[in-house]
Amino acid sequence: MLSWQTGLSGFLAGLLISIVTAPVGVSGAVFLLSVQLSVLNVPSPAVTPTNLLYNVVSGPGALARYRRNGQLTGPLARLLIAGTVPGVIVGALIRVFAIPGPRVFRLVAAAVLLPLGLWLCARAVRPGVRDRPPLSRRTVLGLSIVTGTVGGVYGIGGGSILGPILAGRGIPMSRIAPAALACTFVTSIVGASTYGVLALVTTGDIAPHWGLGLLCGAGGLVGGYLGARLQPHLPERALRLLLGVLATALAVLYLVQGLTSA
Repeated sequence: MLSWQTGLSGFLAGLLISIVTAPVGVSGAVFLLSVQLSVLNVPSPAVTPTNLLYNVVSGPGALARYRRNGQLTGPLARLLIAGTVPGVIVGALIRVFAIPGPRVFRLVAAAVLLPLGLWLCARAVRPGVRDRPPLSRRTVLGLSIVTGTVGGVYGIGGGSILGPILAGRGIPMSRIAPAALACTFVTSIVGASTYGVLALVTTGDIAPHWGLGLLCGAGGLVGGYLGARLQPHLPERALRLLLGVLATALAVLYLVQGLTSA
């Protein structure tokens, strides 16, 4: 039974996190995961589909604003979706059958968050560094499959990992943010559906926590819209540095927890 305190905490966490993350196209699920595990006590592996449910509910908020701004156009979103959709299905299967334990999951989460955080910090403190040449469509597609798989394991949909990589290759944030969030939204629908099917045919706590996921997503829906609306007025360097510090700190936390639980 979901208490009102837990529900309110989930709503506020989704709201505040998405306000910060939506302007740079990073899903708030990246940071909401630690809140669900450590504060809201969502068990593993159910925390992953709950996070995907958050993405499904919260995604339309930021996407609606980006579409209103005329930013949700171009082929980038379709290319990212084409790779991450099959990847997220593979990731869900790996998550359920290969690494269901919380210790291994924390180590995997740390492995995802640490390079993401360091990359964001490096780009923020060295804004004058020249971007590398843009990636080819085939390379972007391959990266989408890999990050989609990792996103399916981690519960973030995949688009959030691709954003910093694309930013370092000369693509402006005005294109990356809506494309990455659209990718995360679509792949999260596929990932959550995959976990729903697996919950019917396997044992264990695999199904999402519907009440909490919906409330977190409702907060993210409002926060994502506000974050997307604020994007043109916020300094990109400060946002990337903040996200990098948060991601790195969470990675270190999960690494310590994973190693000490051995």
